[in-house]
Amino acid sequence: SSDLGDGANDVGMLQEADIGIGISGAEGMQAVMSSDIAIAQFRFLERLLLVHGHWCYRRITSMICYFFYKNVVFGVTVFLFEGYASFSGQPAYNDWFLSLYNVLFTSLPAIALGVFDQDVSARYCLKFPLLYQEGIQNILFTWLRILSWMFNGMCSGTIVFFFCKNALSYQAFNEDGKPAGLAIFGATMYTCVVWVVNCQMTLFISYFTLIQHIVIWGGIALWYIFMLIYGAINPKISTTAYQVFVESLAPTPKYWLVTVFVVISALVPYLTYASLQMRFLPMYHNMIQWMRLEGHIDDPEYCNIIRQRSIRPTTVGYTARAAARKKERHRSKS
Repeated sequence: SSDLGDGANDVGMLQEADIGIGISGAEGMQAVMSSDIAIAQFRFLERLLLVHGHWCYRRITSMICYFFYKNVVFGVTVFLFEGYASFSGQPAYNDWFLSLYNVLFTSLPAIALGVFDQDVSARYCLKFPLLYQEGIQNILFTWLRILSWMFNGMCSGTIVFFFCKNALSYQAFNEDGKPAGLAIFGATMYTCVVWVVNCQMTLFISYFTLIQHIVIWGGIALWYIFMLIYGAINPKISTTAYQVFVESLAPTPKYWLVTVFVVISALVPYLTYASLQMRFLPMYHNMIQWMRLEGHIDDPEYCNIIRQRSIRPTTVGYTARAAARKKERHRSKS
């Protein structure tokens, strides 16, 4: 629950609420000091709810779903490799590869998504208040949406593993005619995973900033820099990663071709689904994005049609209260 207060008599209510909003004014600063969010005037509440409320809800839900996705992709490749190795306990990746996946190579894009992403600009959030319903009705964080992102991660991880395995097995990898060993296979598959989860972010976000470009492409670049530095360390420490990039991966065109082919193949399912949904079953924010893309955003008649669309038959305000009273009467009769 959330509560709004502007005086000392509202302090208890603000502290008890999940989100307390304090208004600074003539009655002092007690409410503001006890609140989670402070505004200067009551009229700012509209922008706080319709703009920042919608943005925060979408950012948090998107970030959580993406965390599920990127870890499922990584976990599926590890699990499938264990099955391929007859569950012998042989790790697919170097120990430091396992440790730094969520620390260096994929964490910052998810954080940037949760801070900077905007599916719809502030102007359109105020122009189409129905966007706020997505948060009230929690349509972006249902079990179906969470499981669909996990399924997307399973598909991506499966494509990465089997494509890498089939591309590197039973044939020469470099000019010496030697096939790819465990170190080469693990580093190649890890490269594909890092590329896939970061490129998935570029398809998922709606609002690019310079910081997002830096963290997404910087995470990929950091992986290659790490391989150079870590591979140059004494083999007692770097173990299977010793000189694997400089001597085996970088000089081999097949490594780069496999990376490009696997990344594109792993992203095709999501791109296909997103395109079909945008065209045939768009969510409310998708409708507004589509209007902006086609230039209908300033067409009054078209905007009225979109405003009259409701995410559900009963939404908020009067219709929600009427539906609640009807449901209550039905319960009392039964």
